[in-house]
Amino acid sequence: MFWELHDSTACKTRQYMSAIFYHDDEQKALAQQSKEERQRKLTRKIVTEILPAETFYSAEDYHQKYLLRQEYLLHRSLKLSDAELLRSHVAAKINGYVAGYGTMKVFESEWPQWGINEDQAEMIRECHQLGPKVDC
Repeated sequence: MFWELHDSTACKTRQYMSAIFYHDDEQKALAQQSKEERQRKLTRKIVTEILPAETFYSAEDYHQKYLLRQEYLLHRSLKLSDAELLRSHVAAKINGYVAGYGTMKVFESEWPQWGINEDQAEMIRECHQLGPKVDC
């Protein structure tokens, strides 16, 4: 799934680099193997780095759920504080659908359990129809 959801051949700045982080030799070997398998399917060179997992720093709040935050009316309608937005699994799912990921079949089966209303669901559908907004 990792390789299909972004362009692993696009050069990015260090801040937006494509990377797989591993915790042990087994994870490193699996990551390298999957990279080699993916490379055989592409003509452009994969630039994704495979690196040891070290100290992790979360990005600033304004980067979190970024695409959802760009949909001002939808974002405001959820009435979530910044802290709630960061912790919300529902907001994470909505962010993915807003970006154009996932299927509408799955969305339609899930959203009624999220505590959102039909108007919010319709805004998500409209965003999803536009397709992915980022390539990373």
